[in-house]
Amino acid sequence: MPITSAIIIFALTLILVLGGLWVGQNVDLLPLSASENAPVYDELFKVLFSIGTILFVGMVGLVIYSLIKFRTKPGQSGDGIPLEGNLSLEILWTAVPAVVVLFVGLYSYDIYDRMGGMQSLSHEGHHSQELINEKRIWGGISSGSVESSSQESITSLPIEVTAMQFAFLFHYPEGDIISGELHVPVGKPISLTMESKDVIHAFWVPEFRLKQDVIPGQPTILNFTPTKPGRYPIICAELCGPYHGGMRSTVVVEELEGYKAWFKSNAKTELIES
Repeated sequence: MPITSAIIIFALTLILVLGGLWVGQNVDLLPLSASENAPVYDELFKVLFSIGTILFVGMVGLVIYSLIKFRTKPGQSGDGIPLEGNLSLEILWTAVPAVVVLFVGLYSYDIYDRMGGMQSLSHEGHHSQELINEKRIWGGISSGSVESSSQESITSLPIEVTAMQFAFLFHYPEGDIISGELHVPVGKPISLTMESKDVIHAFWVPEFRLKQDVIPGQPTILNFTPTKPGRYPIICAELCGPYHGGMRSTVVVEELEGYKAWFKSNAKTELIES
């Protein structure tokens, strides 16, 4: 390969990589970040978006170049020159995707672990003395799941979530409140214990970057801490029946005083300070 061509290829590759990195860091396609989990997920999204931009622009550029460079010339007939056996090219397009996939896999695993995906399962009776269920934990340590989390169990707000075709119901054991909306105070760790009454549903809040299956007969636990007041959609992200698209609710994140006022107006018992 001539030195001039090598320099041009190197320069174009450098521009492509730097451009892809810039796009990943500066083009924000995600909704508002409103929980402590969101920045961790956003790190992964930026990396994947950068890699995707580099691959998309690079491959489209090669296709356009090939269409122009190797197009049929006027008066030309017959097939092109048969080319095969380029060992360097074979190694390149095998090694590069392998490295990219390995990197993405290891980095995704790290993000998954940091968001609580590798949290060990706790075994606690839920339905009866004879039935022991595995509570799957996502978003951090489950309140009361292990002895080392005793401090967390004091500070977190426990809420029971029931999913059914086609609605979410939220029960606050402290206050004995049943609500069709999820009300939580900003900056307070929340621990949701979720269970389905019929089929598999999914609890998804895009602004929190959290999604958790809700499974019949197997409680799942989702922990998060909201960071910005507002109203955010709760969406069922698992096809659960003919009215799946209408299975939505809202999580209302309020300042502490606003939450206390809502709690007081709906509770059957007084709010216990923690």
